Amino acid sequence: MSALDIGDEFASNSAMTAPLPWPDRTDRLIFDELDSTMAEAARIAPDLARPTWIMARHQTAGRGRRGRAWSAPMGHFAATFVYRPEGTAADGALRSFFAANAVYEALALKVDRDRLWLKWPNDVLLDGGKVAGILLESMGTATKLDWLAIGIGVNLIDAPTGLGDVPFRPVGLEEVGGDPADPDEFLSLLASNMATQEKLFSELGFAPIRKNWLRRAARIGEVITARTTREEFTGTFETVDEAGQLVLQTAKGQVRIPAADVYF
Repeated sequence: MSALDIGDEFASNSAMTAPLPWPDRTDRLIFDELDSTMAEAARIAPDLARPTWIMARHQTAGRGRRGRAWSAPMGHFAATFVYRPEGTAADGALRSFFAANAVYEALALKVDRDRLWLKWPNDVLLDGGKVAGILLESMGTATKLDWLAIGIGVNLIDAPTGLGDVPFRPVGLEEVGGDPADPDEFLSLLASNMATQEKLFSELGFAPIRKNWLRRAARIGEVITARTTREEFTGTFETVDEAGQLVLQTAKGQVRIPAADVYF
């Protein structure tokens, strides 16, 4: 297992394509094989000097929300952005929405954006199937983050198989007619969009992030089901509130849900 540490320099792919813009003062580590980019982020976070992207061409133990496995064969995208943002743990959690916006914009360069939707809390849908997932992990206190890791997996080629029981069917970008996307190229596209979203969040707060996310929200105004670890709620998806909670209008009144799996 070895990593290519290229800092602010661009590592061109084998076709020697032209370099894409890379955010200033941001490092990247690229591994041929790694257990998990999220695990590597946790390992390097205590000594982190600058914001860093970690990408693996192949993951052997990738994971998603609630410990679910995330398959990332060669050619697909698996990366984690780890850094030390200002703010509280709640601020950190809200960054899942700007990460979703960033993934959406990167994918919209490869496929018609009208085919893309955002599914609360942290998935990107293509033609109704899950093409990308986002996972957040952090360390710190309620009032101060020590570090935040944003893991992103994207099915760039086809839908993975052998996942067992998953809440939403997977789909692959290229298999449904999207333009081919090399992981290295996609990393640069995504990193640029993430830098823009972080700047927007830092300067203007969650409001514009939330507004943009809601414009792309799947099934807003429709009846959906949200399952927490203890309860199940069915109701009309009204909005996402200022704390990032799902707001449903149910037969028993309005409910606000901080975390759940959504079905429709």
